[in-house]
Amino acid sequence: MNALLDRYGALLGEVDAWFQRCFEQYPELIACHNGCSACCRGLFDITLLDAFYLRRGFDRLPESLRTKIGAAASHRLELLSRVNPNFVEPWLLNGIPEDDWDALMPEEDETPCLLLSENGGCLIYDYRPMTCRLNGIPLIDVSGEELFDEWCTLNFTESDPRRLAGLRFGFTELFTRELLLFRELVNNLTGIDRTEVDLFIPAAIVMDDKIIIPAVTALNH
Repeated sequence: MNALLDRYGALLGEVDAWFQRCFEQYPELIACHNGCSACCRGLFDITLLDAFYLRRGFDRLPESLRTKIGAAASHRLELLSRVNPNFVEPWLLNGIPEDDWDALMPEEDETPCLLLSENGGCLIYDYRPMTCRLNGIPLIDVSGEELFDEWCTLNFTESDPRRLAGLRFGFTELFTRELLLFRELVNNLTGIDRTEVDLFIPAAIVMDDKIIIPAVTALNH
């Protein structure tokens, strides 16, 4: 597990390096900076691979802080189960119909991420999910294919970033490698080949291996 997570960390490092290159090329167009948490609101799905990597960082926090955040995460999940009674521990989104996901993560939700510090910084910044690292800039592959054509409204306020060749990156190849690591993780845990297991950050915080691994296995039956 640790070796696989190290490999995933290296992959995430490539994303960070891409974002840094973008910032260095277009500093006047990208407003992202340490402590800005404008995009750290609401809920969004992350992969099981991201969840295990996030927990690596979470487990390094002081015990008192882990206890406080863990209690807040459990409370958030309990509230979500009231929205959808079928959404229960271990809180895997794949356990409910995908059409019901939107009710659990409405776009208007402005609740701050549980892992934000008082000054707006991420408490597990080096272990944050892939989605957090990609947010803010459109994802345009080196081939020119637009994989995600939205961006933070604080960035590129006077220009169209889709016209900036310097933003392009090998996203198609990157996501293929991410999927291979994900499948390897799930196969190591369950002996089953699966391409998708999704959950929220609060669920990752309270994740119990003894519960989640049988649940992931059961998704295939």
